[in-house]
Amino acid sequence: MFKWVEGRYQSLRLEDNWVWLPEVELGLGLWLGEYEGLHRHWLRWSDKQRHWILTPVEREWQRAEQEKQRAERLAAQLRALGIEPE
Repeated sequence: MFKWVEGRYQSLRLEDNWVWLPEVELGLGLWLGEYEGLHRHWLRWSDKQRHWILTPVEREWQRAEQEKQRAERLAAQLRALGIEPE
């Protein structure tokens, strides 16, 4: 990776195929995974703790998983009260 500094490009020091960009408060690194049906290495944004920024599909999947878990907890609470959820 390179950064434009004083009229020329300077290489950035990568640590484990990742770099922090303080100007935009984002990291950029290589991620191995599947995106749009292709399994390979991808450039991907992250936060400072190196947690990948979720894609819209991943955000939707995470939201659906949270809703499913919430529904399962509610069903368990209802069963504990002797009510069969349907």
